[in-house]
Amino acid sequence: MPNIAGLLYIGRNALVTQQKAIDITGNNIANVNTPGYSRQRLNMEQSTPIRDLNTTMSTGVRAQQKIQRFYDQFTTNQLNSENEGLGRWEAQKTALGKIEVLFDEVTGYGLSEAMSGYWTAWQDLSNNPSGHVERVNLLSAAQYLTSTFNQLSGNIADAQADIDTNVVNIVEDVNRLASQIAELNTKITQVEVTGHNANDYRDQRDSAIFELSKLIDINSFEDGDGNATIMVGGGKPLVEGAFTWNLSTAEDGGVQKVYWEDSSGTAHDITDRIESGELKGWMETRDVVISDYMARLDTLAGAIIEEVNALHNGGFGLVGDSQYAFFTGTNAGDIAVNSDIVDDVNRIAAAGEANRPGDESVAIAIANLQSALTMSGGNASFDDYYTSLVGDVGSDVQTANLNYDHQSSMIQHLENYREEVSGVSLDEEMVNLVKFQHAYNAAARLITVTDEMMETIISIAR
Repeated sequence: MPNIAGLLYIGRNALVTQQKAIDITGNNIANVNTPGYSRQRLNMEQSTPIRDLNTTMSTGVRAQQKIQRFYDQFTTNQLNSENEGLGRWEAQKTALGKIEVLFDEVTGYGLSEAMSGYWTAWQDLSNNPSGHVERVNLLSAAQYLTSTFNQLSGNIADAQADIDTNVVNIVEDVNRLASQIAELNTKITQVEVTGHNANDYRDQRDSAIFELSKLIDINSFEDGDGNATIMVGGGKPLVEGAFTWNLSTAEDGGVQKVYWEDSSGTAHDITDRIESGELKGWMETRDVVISDYMARLDTLAGAIIEEVNALHNGGFGLVGDSQYAFFTGTNAGDIAVNSDIVDDVNRIAAAGEANRPGDESVAIAIANLQSALTMSGGNASFDDYYTSLVGDVGSDVQTANLNYDHQSSMIQHLENYREEVSGVSLDEEMVNLVKFQHAYNAAARLITVTDEMMETIISIAR
């Protein structure tokens, strides 16, 4: 515009544009420590030129309508994927850490010590088959062994029940985040349909998706309208635009399973289709790892019951009544000393024949079970079998810790890379702030000069 009014127009646009750039720079500085924030930049361009007297004249500067958001979709997808693995191994690490404490043999009060005391008590009885003190000590050792089995089994069952509580809570969190993402989809669409950017809402949505990925494995993508679609459980929709589908839990076979509810409210079991995230970690630990520990503990208790009773049923105590099984029950949860023996320790069978004082053959045979190869198809003793179980618990804990550390390192690496792309550099922003400030001052000076020029013209006209 080759006139003074045109200069005012150019100066005004420059002021507005530089002020907007300062606003965005200030917002970047304010969010330098905000998790998930992507720095923004105002892109400027020349205003549309005009033709005047066969000459093309510039009309100053203007800000582009869309504010640039520094964002890397590929890195974001990688972060979500690695976060799924982190959630899985974090859950297993936490769950197995609690189980490892239950199998603690360092304090001297574990199952290994209880079994050793039990076999030793039989050895002591073999040295004095008629001794009342030895029989009382054996009963005490046997009751300690059974109570240790019972307690360990009960604690493992409690750990599985705790996992069920975690599964229910995580499903509630998944539904909450799904609703949040759907709400942000609506906000983003409402803003961007006008041609503007919803950068802040997009950051919030990315943070919600990242949080969701730690809970359950997801497949996410964005449609042409900017809506994020989230799939779970092998292709079941969780979020589509402003719509959500709920996950629910229900007990099945004594454990909580995860269901996806379709639009009609019908629940579909997706427990086995969940591949990663905290849900996978908790359920895999509950259904595979801990269940294996419990089964092996029951196998050990059942074998001790069977082997001891087989020998004890053929032996004779100090009383003349019937022969007795030493243990009742079938597994670690219900193993107990026969109540008849609890009532009268003279019913403990140490002899192989009736009415033979000093006969210790049964007591010796039972004591020798400690080293007998009765487990794992005749390849391991009771102690070997239990030691293997404890060793596997430690190995599983170590595996979970190593995988958790690996996933944490991957997340840290990707977050560092994301910061390089999307993070705010205070040095860069301070430089921009000074640059835009000088430009703003220059634009203001242009308006001042133009005003002085107008006053000069007016004074001449007078």
